[in-house]
Amino acid sequence: MNIRVGLGLDIHPFDHSPNRPLILGGIVIPGSPGLHGHSDGDILSHAIIDAILGAAGLGDIGEWFLDTDPKWKNADSLLMLQSVVEEVAKRGFEVGQVDTVIALESPKIAPFKKEIISNLEKITKGQVSIKATRPEGLGALGRLEGMAVWAVALLEKRVVSG
Repeated sequence: MNIRVGLGLDIHPFDHSPNRPLILGGIVIPGSPGLHGHSDGDILSHAIIDAILGAAGLGDIGEWFLDTDPKWKNADSLLMLQSVVEEVAKRGFEVGQVDTVIALESPKIAPFKKEIISNLEKITKGQVSIKATRPEGLGALGRLEGMAVWAVALLEKRVVSG
């Protein structure tokens, strides 16, 4: 098969401790509490990792980066994403495209989208798109208890010319 598609989803509650920044795609978003998590809580990177692993048939983020392993405590999720991209490359695949949706009431991420996309495209070496949607006050996300991210990744088999 020359192309594979994977879906990722990650949901985290907000962590209101003063030293926990909100990180999306490796970029610190000021003016908002960070997200609870064993690593840095970067749910955008986590959802993308899950989508890539799913497309490659390699399980999920919890199998690769155990939340009981001190090695991953407060780890940079971009390094985790980089290792997953390298792992699928060893299997002959490259990331063609990643499409994401972030569901959050607040903060506004539009001012940071270009920088986040640039960060993620440097690592994935594929096209990345980010969309945001507001839950309009509905449920836990609408009550500002956390946020969620869905990601779809398209992997393409590398063509070796010879």
